[in-house]
Amino acid sequence: MSPAALKDTRFTMTPLPARTTAPTILMIDDSVSELRVLIDLLAARQWRTVVSFDGMDGYRKAQLKLPDLILLDVRMPGLDGFGTLRRLKGDPRTQAIPVIFLTAAEDKADRLTGLSLGAVDYIIKPFVSEEEVLARIGIHLELSHRLGSAPRISTNSAPGQSALVTAASTLLLENLGDPPSMDSLVRQLGTNEKRLGEAFHEAFQLTVFGWLREQRLKLARQLLVQTDTPVADIAVHCGYGSPANFATEFKKRFECSPRDFRRRASDEAVGDGAS
Repeated sequence: MSPAALKDTRFTMTPLPARTTAPTILMIDDSVSELRVLIDLLAARQWRTVVSFDGMDGYRKAQLKLPDLILLDVRMPGLDGFGTLRRLKGDPRTQAIPVIFLTAAEDKADRLTGLSLGAVDYIIKPFVSEEEVLARIGIHLELSHRLGSAPRISTNSAPGQSALVTAASTLLLENLGDPPSMDSLVRQLGTNEKRLGEAFHEAFQLTVFGWLREQRLKLARQLLVQTDTPVADIAVHCGYGSPANFATEFKKRFECSPRDFRRRASDEAVGDGAS
């Protein structure tokens, strides 16, 4: 094959079968004026749109409609964009749907947070370039189409309950050393203390913070066995106010102090190596 022919063909992507229907895009934004701009842009491409004005309603519509892509505003009353994204990524029915954040130009921290939570991209508001908005949306629709459509999973569980537990668990583990209060947790997740407590009890037979306590101790035990990290540092990392508090909780759970636990684990490892 000639160099010219090679240049022309080596980056050619195998075409996919054409879509049988226009993609559906869910827009979640409390700004009517910005939604109107987006609707006009997407309609020009003959893309179908679904509109929601708040996070919780948007999450529910995502469950029902299973759109091809979601445009999600960060700043909304009630359940904000971050809480909505946690719900979407915690739900098996919606976790594969690509989400693009809509964010103000100066909110760099918001953009980084959104990407870390699983957003695939962001679009800066106000929309300076209509071509860029359409290009970003089109790219991620194509990528999603190539990777396969979002899974259509049926479930017999109460709508959103497993997603709620997953979202709450992720948020707590991300902030293991300094977890949010119950008020802050339910506010970020757009739920209430009773519903969250019932979901955790059904999933783990534990309260929310009882579950968190178990996760802290589980991590501490792993660090004691697998690392040489000082006990005091492990205590801080796992969210205990002092090494003494850590030692008390650890002994209550495992019937020995952290230092004794580490010593026994080390002795067992030596014994296994000698045998």
